[in-house]
Amino acid sequence: MLEDFEGKVLKLISLYEAEKQRADTLCQALESKEKEIRSCKMQITDLNQQIDNLRLAIAFQAVSEDKSGARARIDSIIREIDRCIKLLEA
Repeated sequence: MLEDFEGKVLKLISLYEAEKQRADTLCQALESKEKEIRSCKMQITDLNQQIDNLRLAIAFQAVSEDKSGARARIDSIIREIDRCIKLLEA
């Protein structure tokens, strides 16, 4: 009876050690995943910043292209007006 009790205690200790090892492994895996999550969040933040910067650059580029396009149209209209004035003077 004492041997049976001793065997059960040894088995319980063995199971405890196995579960403790499993818990330690899971804690390490959790820490690793949390580190990976932090890294991914930083990457997402950086990528969102890059997107915002690109949107601003595109917006400014569109404005400058509109200005040069508008300038070209104005020049064209001025030339047309000058041509009409010359025709009226003739």
